[in-house]
Amino acid sequence: MQSAFWRRFRRNKGAVIGLAVLLLVAVVAGIGPAFTENDPWAMVQQPFLHPWTEPGFALGTDALGRDILSGVLYGARISLLVGLVSTVVALLIGVTVGALAGYFGGWVDAGLMRFTELFQSVPSFALAIVLVAIFQPSIYSIVSAIAIVSWPPVARLVRGEFLTLRQRDFVQAALLAGESTPRIMLTQILPNAMSPIIVMASLMVATAILLESSLSFLGLGDPNQMSWGYMVGAARTVLRQAWWMAVFPGVAIVLTVLALNLVGEGLNDGLNSRLDGRSK
Repeated sequence: MQSAFWRRFRRNKGAVIGLAVLLLVAVVAGIGPAFTENDPWAMVQQPFLHPWTEPGFALGTDALGRDILSGVLYGARISLLVGLVSTVVALLIGVTVGALAGYFGGWVDAGLMRFTELFQSVPSFALAIVLVAIFQPSIYSIVSAIAIVSWPPVARLVRGEFLTLRQRDFVQAALLAGESTPRIMLTQILPNAMSPIIVMASLMVATAILLESSLSFLGLGDPNQMSWGYMVGAARTVLRQAWWMAVFPGVAIVLTVLALNLVGEGLNDGLNSRLDGRSK
């Protein structure tokens, strides 16, 4: 099973490249800060130092004389953390709501879907802005806001999977065997619905990173945490004077989001067993 997955995944060259980039970003987030002597918040040089003009400051400095390279290395950790944690929270909410709606149906399904539509009636980005502004910009409010606006599509996806799978013979056999409802949902149906959830999760991480960057660009990022979005937001008033302040963290965001989308496509190919039949 695993060998078949990797065989299908490797056929997608873009996914392999995306996985390599993503692993590199993960390594940078984990051990990258150890390779820089400068604190990302410390004013260590003259402001607006151009890239590659001084030893030890390969990417230049910002308006306060802080090391851009140090900020990019430290920012990887926060940006990935926001993306991963908010996605996990959104998945917990969305899978729970979708599973209950799809399995029980009837008034439970109707009620939960109306509740889901309530969140989908407001544009996601606008709702995230309102939530962060109400609870004050911080890493916790940003993660919470992104999770709150991200779970409805998960709920709809899981609901559709549960509606289909609950009619399968293995579920009926489990019911006849006297298994409890929670056990059937967790051990019989959910594992068979994991493939589309995993693919969606990879794309949700990318969306969460973009949302955090957008919020930070508008001045709603956590002022106490160095992230790529915060760096781009801090550069918005000096783009003509110091282009590198926005370009380098912006490139990091683009590469990471692109890698996540490519990996998502590869996961879709790898988890889709029908591709093997087409290739024979």
